[in-house]
Amino acid sequence: MLRRAGANDFEAVLGLVTEASQWLRTKDTDQWAAPWPDANGRKERITRAIGASRIWIAWDGDRPAATLTASPNDHLIWPPGNGQEPAVYVRRLTVSRRYAGRGLGGQLLDWAGVRASREYGALWIRVDVWTTNIRLHNYYRRQGFEYCGLSPVPGYPSAALFQRATDQLRSTGAPLFREDPGPVAI
Repeated sequence: MLRRAGANDFEAVLGLVTEASQWLRTKDTDQWAAPWPDANGRKERITRAIGASRIWIAWDGDRPAATLTASPNDHLIWPPGNGQEPAVYVRRLTVSRRYAGRGLGGQLLDWAGVRASREYGALWIRVDVWTTNIRLHNYYRRQGFEYCGLSPVPGYPSAALFQRATDQLRSTGAPLFREDPGPVAI
């Protein structure tokens, strides 16, 4: 089940990020080798995103399987002028190693695009990707994303910018999650 993260879900999100950072240490990348800009800054960004209802968690029963942050705001990471067309900006797409290789990340990207297109007419799914993680760049290319250059933010570690049109669904196979409809209004 995919649902918005609430205040009680901070540890689940941080746990997924921590698991991913430990796994990344075994790869040829410096991605998430240290929290950016530091541990407190990472915690603040996650807490703010939860408070703004921007973080989603895919659950397998009571186990978090994946998380992503989806927002209509680029947080000034993209060059000026890109904000003229509505987009969904996806950050911290993280899949637990237990669920890796099943297409969950791709389905979450499709879901973010479809949802943002429906909600506010988003034309693009945009991601900022760790600058030096070429394998991750290739993952997004395989997901149909095109490289759009580098972020103008000095020192920002996820400066590689990629986008894909929201109408280019890529996932195949049976859905791996359902979106929780949330509370039912009476």
